[in-house]
Amino acid sequence: MKIAVLSRNAKLYSTRRLIEAGEARGHEMVVVDTLRCYMNIASHKPQIHYNSAPLEDFDAVIPRIGASVTFYGCAVLRQFEMMGVAPLNESVAITRSRDKLRSLQLLSRKGIGLPITGFAHSPDDIPDLIDMVGGAPLVIKLLEGTQGIGVVLAETQKAAESVIEAFMGLKANIMVQEYIKEAGGADIRCFVVGDKVIAAMKRQAKAGEFRSNLHRGGSSSLIKITPEERMTAIRAAKVMGLNVAGVDILRSNHGPVVMEVNSSPGLEGIEQTTEKDVAGIIIEYLEKNHKPSQTRTRGKG
Repeated sequence: MKIAVLSRNAKLYSTRRLIEAGEARGHEMVVVDTLRCYMNIASHKPQIHYNSAPLEDFDAVIPRIGASVTFYGCAVLRQFEMMGVAPLNESVAITRSRDKLRSLQLLSRKGIGLPITGFAHSPDDIPDLIDMVGGAPLVIKLLEGTQGIGVVLAETQKAAESVIEAFMGLKANIMVQEYIKEAGGADIRCFVVGDKVIAAMKRQAKAGEFRSNLHRGGSSSLIKITPEERMTAIRAAKVMGLNVAGVDILRSNHGPVVMEVNSSPGLEGIEQTTEKDVAGIIIEYLEKNHKPSQTRTRGKG
C-alpha cells in the first residue's frame, strides 16, 4: 500500500516509528506536512496539492494531527476521505474526541463511568457549580488545553471560586470536575486498536504534582488492567468512533472513570514501557481493515 502519514514533523518519535513499521511490512510510506496541504474542493475530482503537485494514488492515511491544528488538519483529512483514501481514524471521530465537553456528553449518554463534571457560563452559578461536583478539592480544566496544560487543582472553596472567576473573566471555556483523590496522582493509559486494548501503562505524577502526563514529568510503568477497565476503554473508543485511541482512565472508589479519549496517542511512552511494537500493530490493523471509498461516520453525535 501507499500510505500517507499526516504529521507536522517527520522526526517525531511516533511518526518515525509508523514509517519504520510500514516500510518493514513492504509499504510505501510518505510523510505529509498537514499545514502545507491545500485543497481543490470540486464535486467531480477533489484534490489535495502538496509542494505544487497533486497527491495521488494513496491507499490509506494515518492522521497525526496536533491539537493546535485540529480544524485545518481535519479539513485535510476529510479531503483525503472524499478522494476515497481510507483513514486510520476518521475526521468526524477526531473532531468529536477533541471537543472535551462533547466527548464527555457522548460517553455519559452511553453510561460510561466519568468523574462528576460541571459546566456553566455565568459567574453567578459558581457556588452551585462547585457544590454540584462535591466541593473542594476539585479540578478545573480549560476545554482547549492539552498535555496537562490549563488544568488546575483547587484545594479550597475560595481558591476554586477565584480560579473559575479568573477563567470566566478571560472568556475561557472551562469545565469543573470532582477530584478523584483515591487515584493518588496516577492514571492508566489504555492503547486501543480496533476492538482490543493492545497495551496499557500506569502514569504516575511526580511528587507535589497531580497531573500524571509524561510531558509534565510523570513516570510510567507496566500495569495489569481489570476486565472492567479493558471493556471501559474499548467502549469509550467505540463511542468516539475511533479505530486507534489512547483512553485515559482513573481508578476511583466507584470503578474506572474515563478522563479523556485521545485520537492521536503518542507511541514513545507506551512502546518503551510495554516493549510492544505498537506501530507495527497499527500498520497491521490498517492492512486488514482499510477499505477505499468505504468511509462512514462511526459512533453517534
